[in-house]
Amino acid sequence: MAAASLLSLSLPKPTIIIPKSSASTITPTVTVTEPLEQKFGRKGIKFTEYEGGQTAELSVRNGSSVKIQLNNAHVTSYKPKVYWKDDGCEEVLYTTSSGDKGGIGLVIDSVTDDTKGKSVAKGVNDTKGKSVAKGVDLSQWVVKDADSDSIDAVQVELSCTTSGTLDITYVISLYALSMATAVIVKNKGRKPVNLKTGILSHLRFKKRGGTAIDGLKGSSYCTHPPLSSPFEILSPSEALKPEDPGLFSFGWEPEKKVGVWSKQDVPITILKHKLSRVYGTPLEERLKEFYNTIPSKYETLDQGRELFFRVIRMGFEEIYLSSPGSLSEKYGNDYFICTGPVSVLSPITIEPGEEWRGAQVIEHDNL
Repeated sequence: MAAASLLSLSLPKPTIIIPKSSASTITPTVTVTEPLEQKFGRKGIKFTEYEGGQTAELSVRNGSSVKIQLNNAHVTSYKPKVYWKDDGCEEVLYTTSSGDKGGIGLVIDSVTDDTKGKSVAKGVNDTKGKSVAKGVDLSQWVVKDADSDSIDAVQVELSCTTSGTLDITYVISLYALSMATAVIVKNKGRKPVNLKTGILSHLRFKKRGGTAIDGLKGSSYCTHPPLSSPFEILSPSEALKPEDPGLFSFGWEPEKKVGVWSKQDVPITILKHKLSRVYGTPLEERLKEFYNTIPSKYETLDQGRELFFRVIRMGFEEIYLSSPGSLSEKYGNDYFICTGPVSVLSPITIEPGEEWRGAQVIEHDNL
């Protein structure tokens, strides 16, 4: 499996099945994309074209499915099998009515020193040198490969054509009880590059009051904006804007200022109110010979649907977590959060000719 060989990452053991299409108010005319279908199409992988764009739909035997917009590598749907009934698949991802915001998106920013034009050293939070992050152009992708393991594991490998001296490969894999998004970045240039990057997932919940995260007790965190992305629902400024918690908000405490560190002393993170955090290790702590790191996995709790999903971080240094609070009401009845593995406080340095790998896995035991 060509794509699998790129991923020497310990992804979950394959086990999966068929997709069910969700209802839509507008049904665009769909035609089979013959070149892609002829070259990469196989059982469990279907390529289609509509309104000038191309999509791929991955499916496995138990009914789980993933949908991807190929031109911008945007994962717009993940419907795993979570109930033992015929139609037991539930949508995990949250997207806006237009479908172009939310879902799962890869973000990569190049970090440079605005005053001297030199790269910011790895691990340095450059406040005096006015370090600036410029988004890497991830606007165009092509299918590089596709493969499957019978009907229980499928994956598509994408390659970015607009990322300059960075050779970026993005692999989306689907299994029976999980999905994975993995990125490989190789520096083809002559100078080291420093990158802020993340895989940000917008996850759907039934009730605002029944949304929580488990598994981050004892972790350090600070208020921090998200990486800006074409797929963002809340902009960095919107994510940081404080809100009135309203009546009957017993136990609520306002978020601290940006950059002020705290330690989580409770096992469950309630996400009813608005917050925007990065969980990680303070930079001064990383200078010590021994220091505590954050967990490699945590769980989302959806009390409304009685579902939970485990989010696993690989290669990335930190975890981003945000909830919209009352702002969610302008987008619909369902609630959502934005979370995923990131490296933003300490940019990743890739030397010329070298590569870096990172991944996110979303898995569940709901069955």
